[in-house]
Amino acid sequence: MHMVLRYHHSDYSQLPDEDRILATLRTAVLKRGFYIFPFCTHKDMKSPALIEKQKKGPVGFMTIVPSGPPAMPKFLIQWFVYCLLIGFFVAYLTSHTVAPGANYLVVFRVVGTAAFLAYGLGHVSNGIWKGQTWSSTIKEVADGLVYGLLTAGTFGWLWPR
Repeated sequence: MHMVLRYHHSDYSQLPDEDRILATLRTAVLKRGFYIFPFCTHKDMKSPALIEKQKKGPVGFMTIVPSGPPAMPKFLIQWFVYCLLIGFFVAYLTSHTVAPGANYLVVFRVVGTAAFLAYGLGHVSNGIWKGQTWSSTIKEVADGLVYGLLTAGTFGWLWPR
């Protein structure tokens, strides 16, 4: 969906003075991971020094991935496995709540709800806790709705009669 429909292109921005910032980050030799800045522990959260750092800014989160071009085949395989995993659990739930031979719309409703929960609503936490813009979050939830509806349609079509 990200490649075909272009509405996610506004979700990401370039850093100002990117070359200088990247050069500075290279000197830190960052490992793959998720970083918070300014960093603190629970006991430091109310310290005057931390509060001053937060007021001065910037405050944020940063994800570091291995250097090099994106490994699209690897990402697509992982996405496919993720979809299979969701499909497996949706099938498990539906097989225990919907009888064989059930009406298409009954299957669609149960599967669509479960699949939307898996594909869509999980993104809301990024808007709450990770500073993702709400416009990006809403787009990801909408993507999840499309995946949920496609999953529901497929299950409804293939449900045992």
